[in-house]
Amino acid sequence: MARALLFYKHEDGASAIEYAIVVAMVAVVVVTFVTPLGDRMLAIFNNILVSLGGVAETRPTVP
Repeated sequence: MARALLFYKHEDGASAIEYAIVVAMVAVVVVTFVTPLGDRMLAIFNNILVSLGGVAETRPTVP
């Protein structure tokens, strides 16, 4: 009985799962905001490149 009670009160595994969930949510937020930022930066650099007489780059596609 005491061993079962000790197992019930042990919270290390629960804390690890909570941290994993927080890290996953932060990763989703970062990907959500960084992707449009990357598109905007590509547009800015393409405008500079075209102004200097170069050819605009396109975003690489994944096969």
